[in-house]
Amino acid sequence: MQRSLIDAPSNDRSDCPDFVLTFSCTDRIGIVHAISGFLSSHGCNIRDSAQFSDSRVGRLFMRVSFHAPGLSLEDIQSAFSPVGTSFGMSWEFHDCNSKPRLLIMVSKTGHCLNDLLFRYATGTLEVAIPLIVSNHRDFHRLAASYDIPFHHMPVSADTKTAEEAKLLELVEQERIDLIVLARYMQVLSDNLCQKMFGKIINIHHSFLPSFKGAKPYHQAHSRGVKLIGATAHYVTAALDEGPIIEQDVLRVDHSLTPDDLSAVGRDVEAAVLARAVKLHTENRILMNGDRTVIFR
Repeated sequence: MQRSLIDAPSNDRSDCPDFVLTFSCTDRIGIVHAISGFLSSHGCNIRDSAQFSDSRVGRLFMRVSFHAPGLSLEDIQSAFSPVGTSFGMSWEFHDCNSKPRLLIMVSKTGHCLNDLLFRYATGTLEVAIPLIVSNHRDFHRLAASYDIPFHHMPVSADTKTAEEAKLLELVEQERIDLIVLARYMQVLSDNLCQKMFGKIINIHHSFLPSFKGAKPYHQAHSRGVKLIGATAHYVTAALDEGPIIEQDVLRVDHSLTPDDLSAVGRDVEAAVLARAVKLHTENRILMNGDRTVIFR
């Protein structure tokens, strides 16, 4: 006999929610009431709720975290389906007790990788990292020090298609939720970008497109910039033009050398990427066309 959701047993409630609901739909009267009524009728307790109505496109975006004593993810998804359908929602439930699984890709510059691994090891970034992939061997010892498998995938024009096919096999085998490009200096194919849309995050210096190509910090130094920064964004087929997740800048002056600017840039890049990954893994980002809605 199937257990009734309403009759689910009650457990002690902790500070951590069981699930997060994220959705977007055409804005209209009654949506928030329907969500709160659904959760209340199934014995759920809302821990945090945030919403944004974009009048430009007439769409509502919402994130709700809640306790659901005795309910499984399958229970709550099945019960909610009629509500989501009635409002034409694009919706998803996320299990807060299941750590997102990251695949980190890196080339020959390791500050972002090192930062992410430290945050992972100290628990400030609550994820699982089942593997690291690189087109160079430089960081295999760093991966080994965290007991994470390291996959060397050299890429050339002749091998790119085959290597990306292997990458997608690893994504499936390891049940990867997010690919993080931690200064991975290879352009991904349109095919890979499309298959993993919304599941690849990249970091780059904010000088793009003003300072394209090699040695951006040297270019910036020659122009006497006063601010340097970094941008984390989702990867799309359009190079460095995916929806922006996080940005930051630091003030600099004439006394800094190109190497000094590079050092400052490394710090801001690592911090911005880590914040972007955390926002994604906590299900705080909703797509809004070429933009993002972020609930902090």
